Amino acid sequence: MDAKKPAALLPSSTVLLVRDGTAGLEVFMVKRHHAIDFASGAMVFPGGKLCAGDRDPVLSERHARPGRFAADLTPFAFAAIREAFEETGLLLARRKGGERLLGAADVEVLQRWREPLNREEKSLAEMAEVEGLEYALDVLAPFAHWITPEVMPKRFDTWFFLAAAPEGQIGMHDGSESVDSAWLGAQQALDDWEAKRRTIVFATRMQLVKLARAKAVAAALAAAEREPVIDVLPVLDKNAPGEPHLRIPAEAGYGVTEVPLSRIGM
Repeated sequence: MDAKKPAALLPSSTVLLVRDGTAGLEVFMVKRHHAIDFASGAMVFPGGKLCAGDRDPVLSERHARPGRFAADLTPFAFAAIREAFEETGLLLARRKGGERLLGAADVEVLQRWREPLNREEKSLAEMAEVEGLEYALDVLAPFAHWITPEVMPKRFDTWFFLAAAPEGQIGMHDGSESVDSAWLGAQQALDDWEAKRRTIVFATRMQLVKLARAKAVAAALAAAEREPVIDVLPVLDKNAPGEPHLRIPAEAGYGVTEVPLSRIGM
């Protein structure tokens, strides 16, 4: 590959599923398998690359309520729903024409779809047709948009979405791509990273910083609806005093504009 040409971007989606816990706002995180080539062993939010089925126009036409975001984000939103289901078993969906999100008993029956979806042997559209589902795009709020720095050999164009976890559903890691899972307070997760108790990549940490400002689900969702999403493409500054830094735009709202490379590492 030409060293001067950045690697191609891989469209990806991630979802922050949040709930009100006894000590405040909690977010569902999974631990990546050590054999995975990206963020191995790290605590992350459920997510992954878009697949062909996420772009199926039939999904929007027949199997979803419209999202409150630009139409070009719709495939990313479907990917977020699919990845969350594959990796955690939590499904943002309703019975066709219903008002309430699926409960634990409904989703338990649907667990058999997780592995075929993960292997791309089945699609969201097929699951909706067979099971009479409608995907809840309307509960997803765009939260952040990050693009991997151009100097990296593998690059992602990632949309982060925020959603309240469906009441009654029980999240559980899949045991393959992810080997552990937990509901964590955002600040707790950051403190664990500082104390070297958990591995958390830079982009994930920045979303935790943003999420930690809210004390409850309603406040987090209101902030996501209110605040514009600013594209973040971190830029490497090799001439920064002391050591190279990554720079991100101040208007993105993370409270920092530059981070030393020694603080970027997992």
